[in-house]
Amino acid sequence: ARLAREAEKQGIDVIIAGAGAAAHLAGVIAAHTVLPVIGVPINSSPLQGFDALFSTVQMPPGIPVATMAVGKAGAKNAAIFTAEILGRKDAKIARKLKDYKKKMAEEVEKKAKALSKGQSIKKLSPRRFAPGEKGQSS
Repeated sequence: ARLAREAEKQGIDVIIAGAGAAAHLAGVIAAHTVLPVIGVPINSSPLQGFDALFSTVQMPPGIPVATMAVGKAGAKNAAIFTAEILGRKDAKIARKLKDYKKKMAEEVEKKAKALSKGQSIKKLSPRRFAPGEKGQSS
């Protein structure tokens, strides 16, 4: 709680909190600061992070937490969302973010063209299954 209360004085503008299982970390932080708090549920339980997702997204009134997806995709989106927030007052960050998003869109187009031609691409989805996990392809 002390770190959350002192974050603004330390020059921090946004807080990203990643937590698994009960995942109340983002809410605890949000209760002790006026800074934007972004919650990233982590897949660390047999429920594959859905327990963390529900714990992060269900905040009481007055304790707002911007909740991202579970796992790596959520962490990446939290970073992008942070850049969007910071980019509102920092033109350099905004410019870099626009360039990054443009490159991401170009990559999607490139993969879509490859797929339409019947070509294989390495990553169709960021979701990877652990050995023996339901949905795993052989």
